[in-house]
Amino acid sequence: MARIALGESPSAPRVSFNGVPVLVLRDGTQWQAVVGLGLSQAPGSASLVVRRPGEAETQVAFEVKPHAYAEQRLTVAPGHVDLSKADLARHERERTHLATVMASWSDGVPTTLRLQQPTAGTRSSSFGLRRVFNGQSRNPHSGMDIAAAQGMPVVAAAAGRVIDTGDYFFNGNTVWLDHGSGLLTLYCHLSAILVKPGDVVQAGATLGRVGATGRVTGPHLHWSVSLNRAMVDPALFLAPSAAATSTQH
Repeated sequence: MARIALGESPSAPRVSFNGVPVLVLRDGTQWQAVVGLGLSQAPGSASLVVRRPGEAETQVAFEVKPHAYAEQRLTVAPGHVDLSKADLARHERERTHLATVMASWSDGVPTTLRLQQPTAGTRSSSFGLRRVFNGQSRNPHSGMDIAAAQGMPVVAAAAGRVIDTGDYFFNGNTVWLDHGSGLLTLYCHLSAILVKPGDVVQAGATLGRVGATGRVTGPHLHWSVSLNRAMVDPALFLAPSAAATSTQH
């Protein structure tokens, strides 16, 4: 994630990165863009497109530095690695739908960027891990896994609106929250979903229960944060003491 200073302006500038709208927040008399940088973002020069009322479009350059992530090897049911034709077709349908969910944008800014951990437990798998399932390399881990007992409450990391729920092949029982201006949170592998799309929830409201649905090796919560359609490290949004609670880095 990057915070990019935009300077002063009578009203909030409109900002995009790679053609996607970006969260803009006021910082005193200044404005700043809060930009999600996905794991696929190449290191090197990048730029934002900035539009201010009555002014020509400008670009603000910044530098993306490289970062190395660890590797994790897991053993799961063979059917969750080598998919049958029916499961592959289901996954493709779900991927198309979830891409639409991830592109959600609502006006208004998040009430806070300091999120709360959605369930009590220890972080068992960190963002960015290169995942190897049954000896086969797969996409890096796009969230944070929190080890917790079956049935433990899962709560909203911040105030928001439920924009999607469902039972998905890889994610199991899932809830998506929209916190405003492209900031979304995702809660996966639930044993129970206790909200429905359209519900407006406050920070700490119960969304569901920890479970082991989808592709898992046991009960836990997979929690993701999406910013301008890029999955980013949830630990960046936690208070330092909470972010430090981990069994793997």
